[in-house]
Amino acid sequence: EVELQTDGNRSGHLQNGELVYDPEVNEEVIRIIAAQLAEIGDQFDKEIKARVVNDLAQHFLNENLSGEEITQRMSEAVEGLARAIPSDMEQEKAMLVLAMVLTKKIANTMPSLLQRVFSTTVNYISQQLHNYIVRMVSAVKH
Repeated sequence: EVELQTDGNRSGHLQNGELVYDPEVNEEVIRIIAAQLAEIGDQFDKEIKARVVNDLAQHFLNENLSGEEITQRMSEAVEGLARAIPSDMEQEKAMLVLAMVLTKKIANTMPSLLQRVFSTTVNYISQQLHNYIVRMVSAVKH
């Protein structure tokens, strides 16, 4: 399994207290994908209205919502934005970028929510877009 890091670094895991990188993941491939996603994110960033960010941030502030419920709210926001922002790119790619841009915008608006919004975004991406990320990395490697 491949984990794509938003900063372009390779994923890894701890083994005996040391960070071990996945040997099958080419660092340059990940940097290329990250740069492409960042460029798309910059374009989408301008299209996302403050109301959408604030509404989603309010859901994150609601501590009565379970992790599953807040992930569903994130999914609804991403899907709504994907429909509202015209784009000729793959739906899954747009949703991946929108999830990351929303995370950044919420964290910038309310830094105290960083941990909750980040873990929710990771859960959302893992549940909804994992196979797309694996296919995207595989396509660039070949």
